[in-house]
Amino acid sequence: MKLQENFDLHTFIHLIDNIYDEIMIWDNKSTILYVNKACYRHYGLRQDEIIGKKLDEFTGIDMYWAPSSIPYAYREKKPLIQKQKTFMDTKLVTITIPILDEENNVKYVIQSVRDDDESLYKKLAPVPTGKDDDPEIDTSLIYKSDKMKKIVGFVKKIAPVKVPCMILGETGTGKSLLAKYIHDKSDRREKPFISINMASISPTLIESEIFGYKKGAFTGANREGKKGLFELANGGTLFLDEIGELPMNVQAKFLHVLQEQEIIPIGGVKPIKLDVRVICATNCDLIDMIEAKKFREDLYHRLNVSEVKIPPLRERPKDLNLLISHFNNVFNKKYSKSCSFSDKAMELLMKYPWKGNVRELSNVVERGVLTAESNTIVATDLPSCFFKRSIFKSVEDNSFDNMNLCEAVEETERKMINDAYEKYKTTRKIAEVLEISQTKASRLIRKYVEKKD
Repeated sequence: MKLQENFDLHTFIHLIDNIYDEIMIWDNKSTILYVNKACYRHYGLRQDEIIGKKLDEFTGIDMYWAPSSIPYAYREKKPLIQKQKTFMDTKLVTITIPILDEENNVKYVIQSVRDDDESLYKKLAPVPTGKDDDPEIDTSLIYKSDKMKKIVGFVKKIAPVKVPCMILGETGTGKSLLAKYIHDKSDRREKPFISINMASISPTLIESEIFGYKKGAFTGANREGKKGLFELANGGTLFLDEIGELPMNVQAKFLHVLQEQEIIPIGGVKPIKLDVRVICATNCDLIDMIEAKKFREDLYHRLNVSEVKIPPLRERPKDLNLLISHFNNVFNKKYSKSCSFSDKAMELLMKYPWKGNVRELSNVVERGVLTAESNTIVATDLPSCFFKRSIFKSVEDNSFDNMNLCEAVEETERKMINDAYEKYKTTRKIAEVLEISQTKASRLIRKYVEKKD
């Protein structure tokens, strides 16, 4: 069969690339020969980061989806349908079709991957796997950067142990999400997780909110009294965000509760025994606050038995790429749309400094999905701050003079690649240091280094 005249292979591939469902083609050695652009929606990876890779690069240690139906297709040589889940918490239905040669051997495998559709799933039988055989995918946190892998590895170690934990990081980095993750990985997961931002409570009410009070404890009190946060969290976890906002006059009582594991509500006389794990978070420098006599040193050491510092989003571009895809999926579903970012819009998103971190990213993606006039979110759909040169770090003083934004972005990329190449030489090391794929590192070296030579 031939393509119609004026309908060439380039046009054919362009059309396949724009199908909403993901199309993936494998050879007979578990190598991906082709995947269309829908792969970004499912895994947060571009086509050039997937094509040419082996199955074990996506289902091994850095698991992207599970369970895999490819081994079954090679072995049984039969079409099948399988429910899958990605590490981004995307639920998929994958139809896998093995293509046989004249000798009845598998020559290719073609997959059609779509968002989970229960009515479709009931039409075909899934791969017969036992529940215990399906590998687990951790989906409560979206990350791939080495920095976040180290953090998650550490919190998994401390999660089962009842020790206080201090989470540090800039506003919007996901401190509350990490606290919930620690709770969910502990044996307290079935017990309460009580979360409160100390900055959201009036200083005059903080003591009664945390410790509770008995009826008639003070003027204006609830007639029946009120349980405090510690009592509400009994048996579980209490997460106090912005702990630096805790007033000095309350800190001594707070320390006593941590040490004695009991609480006396305001107006009460009988202590209440507690079994509460305390996790705190702050974007303040508590050491500076101690020196300024605004935070008790003994309380700091009591709370800081284990410390976790979340790096800002601008320092982990691998996570940025995945989070853009994740929020794009979330808001497409929320607003019943099917938008994706153009290449130029993505370039701006990847270069933006994200001072508001994950929270700011979520807002920008939501706005893009809402305001896009078509299914493509273009650069002009981004907020006006993306077009102010002052928000981007310059490569050198005055190096961006007489440049537009795209030229400035390219100049930054050029210098980073040249500096990395001069220092490390190999694409593997450059990819590792800049937290990009080896394929992308090779392409950028060809673009910026080889041309210069």
